[in-house]
This record gives sequence, C-alpha cells and structure tokens, in this order.
Amino acid sequence: MNFSDATKGFLFALISVIAVSNVYIFSKAALMEVKIAQFGVYWFGFGFLWILIFAWFKKTYPIIKELSLRSYLILGVLGVNQVVGTYFFFKAIHTISNPSIVSFIANLSPVLVLIFSFLILKERFNKIELSGMLLVLVGAFIISYKGNTNLNTLFINGTQFILYSSILGATNSVIIKKNIDIINPIILTISRSFFLLIFSLGLLKHLNLSLDIPVTALKNIFIGSILGPFLTVVTGYISLKYIKLSHKAIIMSTKGLFVLIGSYLYFGNFPKWLAIIGGFITIIGVLLIAFGKMKKKQKIKFINTSI
Repeated sequence: MNFSDATKGFLFALISVIAVSNVYIFSKAALMEVKIAQFGVYWFGFGFLWILIFAWFKKTYPIIKELSLRSYLILGVLGVNQVVGTYFFFKAIHTISNPSIVSFIANLSPVLVLIFSFLILKERFNKIELSGMLLVLVGAFIISYKGNTNLNTLFINGTQFILYSSILGATNSVIIKKNIDIINPIILTISRSFFLLIFSLGLLKHLNLSLDIPVTALKNIFIGSILGPFLTVVTGYISLKYIKLSHKAIIMSTKGLFVLIGSYLYFGNFPKWLAIIGGFITIIGVLLIAFGKMKKKQKIKFINTSI
C-alpha cells in the first residue's frame, strides 16, 4: 500500500506523540518505586544506548570530528540546561499525582518559546498566536489553582517544577533554533543523553544509592526509554521529512489527551473535571499558536513570491 507524503508524515508524527505521551505514564510508574537518581541512570543509560545504535545506523559519528569549538560550547550550555530542566520535569512527574496534569501545564512551553524568540531572536507574534498564549496561561492557571489566596499555597505543589522545566526547555529551543544548521539533531540528542546519564551517575554516587531496583520499575524504565529518548526522537525527525514543523506542532498538541487516556488505563484515575477543562483550554491555546505560525509563514511566502 502506497501512502502520500502527507499521510506518512501524519503517521510518524502520531507515533511520536503517542510515544512521548507514554513517557509520562511509564516514568510516573517507575518513580513510584525508585529514587530520581536511580531512575535517571537506567532511563538515560538505556536511552543513550538506543540513540548510539541509531547514530551508528545513520553513520553520524564522522560528523563529530567536524564540530567546531563553538559547537562544543553550545552543546555544553545546552547540556547543563537540559540536566536541570529534565530533573525538574521528572521531579514534577514524581510530585504531582496524575501525569496528565503535568502534561497539560507543560503546554506553557510553546508560550515561553514565543516570548523568548521575541526577546532574543526579535521574532514577532501575530494576534492568533497572542490569543493562543493567553488561552494557555488561563488553562494552566485553572489546572494549578488550589483556591487559596496565600501566595505560598496558591498553586498545587509541583507546578513550580513544571515552570522551571518549561523555562529551561524554551531557552534550549531558542538556542537550538539559532544553531540547528551547524549541529546535527542526532548529535544534539546524543549530547543530551550523555549529560543526563553523567549527572544521574553523579547524583547516585552522591546520595550513596544502589542500582538494585524492583523488576517492575526496571520494566517500566526499559519500555519508557525506548518510547522517550529513542522512538519519540526518531519518528519526530522522520515526520519532518514529509510534513512541515507547524503541521507536526498541531498533531503534538493532542499529547495531553493521550496522557489523560493512558493515565486512566494505567493508574485507573482521572484528574478533577476543572483540571480537565483547563487542560482542554491549554490544548486549544497550543492549536491557535500552531495555526498562527502557519498563517505567519504563509504571509511571508506570499510577500516573497510577490517581490
């Protein structure tokens, strides 16, 4: 059966979003049994192995020799940011009872990317993107608001970790966007896994923890490491061969729905209805941001063809 490029891109993007959605599920299940340091060693150890095999298959290693000093410095900055941001991400997964809550609030990321792109790259956002940003902020507030008036207890515990992770992730997105032409995406992925594995090993030693973990946790980590650091990245890259980034972003906006369904099937519980409503508002906001980007690119294309 022959598929069109658009269909291929859609299918690979859909596989990518299902894979990354399951990261929330399997990491939550594993973190219920092990410490973050133990989790990190196995999760990023497996992930590092899968991406090294993929890099060998794609014959990427010769590119490493061609990297400039600037590229290594960029990888170093990204690595430090990714270590801290990823730690806070899994800290949020560990702290918040339902992973779908984390997924919905994490929709703040595209908002922060737009803001940082405006401040650093001098990119402007249109009215559709602005509307989407406001909806995401409203939705995130509804999800995380506890109903208290005291600033220290205004939001549910763990919201702060998602915010820290989103800020660092958005910063990295802008850095990568500025330098994607000089550093291969697979090299970026190898560097990320390497930094996170080294950090996890150091934290494990510092806390004097054992690598002995329950078999059920190891099983969840093994499956999650294939879905997360490997399958999400690979299918995400392949999808971009067939569809535009803006189209992929629209498909990726459904991530929260898959996490919501997966959380119910795996853990047997739904978040409160108010949180679900807030989550759907964030999804609509992300969709508007994606449509706003598409409209912006169409306008630029029209101007360029008119000159």
